Amino acid sequence: MTDALLQTNLPFPKRQGKVRDVYDLGESLLIISTDRISAFDWVMPNGIPDKGRILNQLSLFWFRSLGIEHHVISDELPDSVKVLDPLGQLAGRSIVARKAQVVPFECVIRGYIEGSGWRDYQRTGSICGIPLPSGLKQCDHLPEPLFTPATKAETGHDENVSFEVMREQLGTTVADELKERSIEVYRRGSEIAQAKGIIVADTKLEWGWFEGRLILIDEVLTPDSSRFWPADDWAPGRAQASFDKQFVREFLDRSAWDKNSLPPFLPEDIVMQTRDRYVAALEQITGRGLI
Repeated sequence: MTDALLQTNLPFPKRQGKVRDVYDLGESLLIISTDRISAFDWVMPNGIPDKGRILNQLSLFWFRSLGIEHHVISDELPDSVKVLDPLGQLAGRSIVARKAQVVPFECVIRGYIEGSGWRDYQRTGSICGIPLPSGLKQCDHLPEPLFTPATKAETGHDENVSFEVMREQLGTTVADELKERSIEVYRRGSEIAQAKGIIVADTKLEWGWFEGRLILIDEVLTPDSSRFWPADDWAPGRAQASFDKQFVREFLDRSAWDKNSLPPFLPEDIVMQTRDRYVAALEQITGRGLI
């Protein structure tokens, strides 16, 4: 197995996110999914081997399956980049994408109640100010998918905001379109995943403006951006087994790390078990292994 790819260095203008390195190629962007993994708003010092390839392959499956206009031009490296990558480290983890003006909100859709939503509900009976029926259990299926936007942060913490805040900043027409189309993506993706035995409990999407239209950008329905649960093991009232990075979060919760200082290295067994979960999600959803 190859080592985790944590950094890339190409001679083009670069912007680095928590997981992706984005290079400006002039007319388009080169987006490389590294093997970095983040949790609790920190990037871990070591990564998960092949994680970037898994995220890229799974996102490409969804971009092609959902019937939603998106930013991908090609998953082939341009010749100008291939010559800079003699070891082939970037193959399978890169896309050439349209340059879109990023909408400054994460579009979060929750179909089940877990994580910050569950904690919010326990305190207030609501999620992000949206009232819910009383008596819901941890990981219960919600009556309808909830749209709960958050402000975007390349580093640091994404902050949940009300839909009204989004409307004030973007205008009612745009905000309503983002809500409607995000829920549509979640519903379509959930139906496909459910047929493969996976529950998509929640997910976050990103959109951008391209030639006056909103298109889907970044990643889609991956173990980094979603909670994936095995459908045959789902039972409300407890935490669920998962195919996503919740496994890493749970390890960090058990550790002595205070979440305010540099995070610890992930032990080898946690790294490999996380990789196994990501590969399992890829195989179960797409029917294909890691390419």
